Amino acid sequence: MSTSLTVTSKGQVTLRKELLAHLGIQPGQRLEVEVLPDGRLELHAAQVTGQIDAVFGLLAGRTDRRASLEEIAEGAASGWAGQ
Repeated sequence: MSTSLTVTSKGQVTLRKELLAHLGIQPGQRLEVEVLPDGRLELHAAQVTGQIDAVFGLLAGRTDRRASLEEIAEGAASGWAGQ
């Protein structure tokens, strides 16, 4: 597959949807660019990194329901089991 892109006066390039889909990039996701020899670039989806405490409060205020400790433990076990 080959495609042509245009560089704007600001030096920006917009990747078409089909190119982003090929890379598995979703809206809002970051790209990593590796500079290779001979004027080539390699693009790929950035791996999500972060701290576990970033999830605390993520769903706060979205529901009045509260999970029991048993439900939380069951959900954690399912997550670790890849379910």
